[in-house]
Amino acid sequence: MILWPCALLILLPFLGDGSRSELLLANLSLPFRNSRGSDWKKESAMRESIKRIKHWNSLSFHDNITALYGINQFSHLSPEEFKAIYLQSRSSKVPRYVPQVALRGTGSPLPAKFDWRDKNVVTEVKNQRECGACWAFSIVSGIESVYAIKGNTLEELSVQQVIDCSYNNYGCNGGSTISALSWLNETHVKLVRDSKYLFKAHTGLCHYFRRSDFGISITDYVAYDLSKHEDEMMKMLVKWGPLSVVVDALSWQDYLGGIIQHHCSSGEQNHAVVVTGFDRTGRIPYWIVRNSWGHTWGINGYAHVKMGSNICGIADLVSAVSV
Repeated sequence: MILWPCALLILLPFLGDGSRSELLLANLSLPFRNSRGSDWKKESAMRESIKRIKHWNSLSFHDNITALYGINQFSHLSPEEFKAIYLQSRSSKVPRYVPQVALRGTGSPLPAKFDWRDKNVVTEVKNQRECGACWAFSIVSGIESVYAIKGNTLEELSVQQVIDCSYNNYGCNGGSTISALSWLNETHVKLVRDSKYLFKAHTGLCHYFRRSDFGISITDYVAYDLSKHEDEMMKMLVKWGPLSVVVDALSWQDYLGGIIQHHCSSGEQNHAVVVTGFDRTGRIPYWIVRNSWGHTWGINGYAHVKMGSNICGIADLVSAVSV
């Protein structure tokens, strides 16, 4: 079955809107093909997606900056299916940041724009596929970057090792960034290269390696609730490296680009991602957020989230590592 009307219904509200309609045409004008065995279920999910997307976009009808939502690789899933597969990060309680506590090495003036990708210390966006291990992708990405920031070669480390071996988590069925960091910090496990322990998109038996094998272990980590202190979060990012955060990403199912300012809340974290930078040069300052849903999602695998209002709970659970 080819669902041409789906594309048309989304395009109509945006015709004549310049760059936004062009973006929609690029992303939404292709037909959606269903497999015969589940036509009815996917068509129902697509119709639900169309209604939801029209609602998401209603607040930004004449705004070329606010986030744009539309048909993407997740549109054939219901929100319940999407959450069950992709939003499996478990929240953890962390101490609230107290202004009187000075964060180590965060006293210098902040730039208006900063992105660790510009320093060539961030690896390519990964795709977790149908494995609910965003928590593992998030912390491994941070460790890769911090290791490179110290002057070492940028390495792609094994996410599968964390999925299989972090005994206090649930592999592809979910986990906590804080539990995983605690496990790494207590055991001093060395993360091996991805090429030596390949991602399989399912939970397997833990593999062990010789002490002489190459690997990277963390020496410490910190975690704070910075929900009222995003200025300190900026300082942490610049001084320590990319930050692991946990957000409410239910509305991210439909995200195409722009700056996320609505449709998500704090206190309902379900997805772990990585903040690699920020940009305060425009009318709306935003965080630059690396996801683990592949390059085809969002802005080449990234999202932009408004700064200063704890949008999506982006500052509720922030962690950084040392290696």
